[in-house]
Amino acid sequence: MDLGLAGKAAVVTGASKGIGLAVVQALAAEGAQVTAGARHFDGLPTGVREFAVDLSTAAGPGTLVEAAVSAWGKLDLLINNVGAAHPRPAGFLSITDDDWLSTLTLDLLATVRATRAALPHLIASRGTIITVVSVNAVLPDPLVMDYSAAKAALASFCKSLSKEVGPQGVRVNTVSPGPVATDLWLGRDGVAQTVGGAVGLAPEEIQKQAAGGSVTGRFSTPEEVATLVVMAASDTIGNVTGTDFIIDGGLVSTL
Repeated sequence: MDLGLAGKAAVVTGASKGIGLAVVQALAAEGAQVTAGARHFDGLPTGVREFAVDLSTAAGPGTLVEAAVSAWGKLDLLINNVGAAHPRPAGFLSITDDDWLSTLTLDLLATVRATRAALPHLIASRGTIITVVSVNAVLPDPLVMDYSAAKAALASFCKSLSKEVGPQGVRVNTVSPGPVATDLWLGRDGVAQTVGGAVGLAPEEIQKQAAGGSVTGRFSTPEEVATLVVMAASDTIGNVTGTDFIIDGGLVSTL
């Protein structure tokens, strides 16, 4: 199926690994002109432009967007993927103001800033914004309390924005993964290792418990999430906006 993304100019934030890297690979395979933003890179597809940037800074997201527009002469797609989760096994009282500010900056403000910079270009191209949120936006978890709050705010921001810019031809949708087989969950100092260390269990046991919460009994893969992101970015579903696409193996049990 031709998704109509060939020649589209795209920016992907948090693009060096995990879901972000998988999205970059999927877009490149569809023939999109991709600018990937992250602090460090290690092996991107041929033809992808890498732009080293700290997206937690006030100027970083806008600098990335302007670099992409300078390279391609336009912008059609913005994929907001950057984010991080830090488990707080010691609970709410262990979360400092600096922790809150760091989480809100990366998991919310980085997307707000990238979107602010990209929107004039996307209005001109009648483009699309896809933001990777999380099921934690609707499943608040004390283990990642600050992350859950930031993702809830992010989901609300995207829904509000979809209503404002839809009449101008810009679609805004979100993709909300449950647990995904990335370093955030399974890597060194990831959720499984951190939680396991706090409760005296092996990381593999924490992973098994987390996967058991879904109907399918497994984590999603980055490639599965990327496929959903790229489908949502395609104009083949051009009348879909303000929608959250959940990929969680059936973890969220409510309507």
